[in-house]
Amino acid sequence: MNPLKSVPGTIVSGFVLSMIIIYLVGGDMSPGEWSSTEKWSLTVWLHVFFGIIWIGLLYYFNFVQVPAVADAAADSGGPGPAGINKYVAPRALWWFRWAALLTWLTGAVALELMPGSSFADAFLLKENVLIIGIGAWLGTIMLFNVWVLIWPNQKKVLGIVEATEEQKAKGKFIALMASRTNTLLSIPMIMCMVGHAHYMPL
Repeated sequence: MNPLKSVPGTIVSGFVLSMIIIYLVGGDMSPGEWSSTEKWSLTVWLHVFFGIIWIGLLYYFNFVQVPAVADAAADSGGPGPAGINKYVAPRALWWFRWAALLTWLTGAVALELMPGSSFADAFLLKENVLIIGIGAWLGTIMLFNVWVLIWPNQKKVLGIVEATEEQKAKGKFIALMASRTNTLLSIPMIMCMVGHAHYMPL
C-alpha cells in the first residue's frame, strides 16, 4: 500500500524518515537515554512542525480562502462559495485549531526544557529570555483567539451550530477580525522565535 495516498500515511512516513536520518547520523534512538538537550531539540522540532501547520493555515485563510469566498459570493454566474464552506473550511479549521493547541503545548514544554531557562522565566519576560518570552505571549494571545473567538463564531457561520442571520453576520465579523489580528501578531511572533534562535540582541 502506498503511504502517499493518504495524509496520515504521508505524515507517518515523514516521521519514519526523520528517525532513519537520526539513526544514520549516529543519534541515540533510545528515549530513556536522551539528554535534556536532545529532549529539548525534539520538542522544538515538533513545535516547529505543528507551528508550520497552524500558521500555514492562518495565511491560507487570510490570503486565499476569505478573498476567494468573497469573490465567489459576488459572482452571480459562478458556483458560489457553498463548496468551500461545506467541504474545505470545516476540514481546514479542524487542522487549524488542533495545530494551534499542539504548537502552544510543545512550545510550553520546549520553554521548560530550554537550557538555562524555564516556562515561567519566559512568561515573566526575564532578561535572558525576553525575546522568546514576547513570542510566547503573542502565541498565547493567538491561541486564545483561535479557540475563543474564531472557532465558536466559525461554527455559526458554517452552520455547524444553529444561528440567526444576524448572529452569523456578527460571528463572521468577529472571526475575521480575530483571524486578521492573529495574522498581524504572527509576523512579530515569528521574528521573536527566529530572533531567539539566532541570538537577537534584545
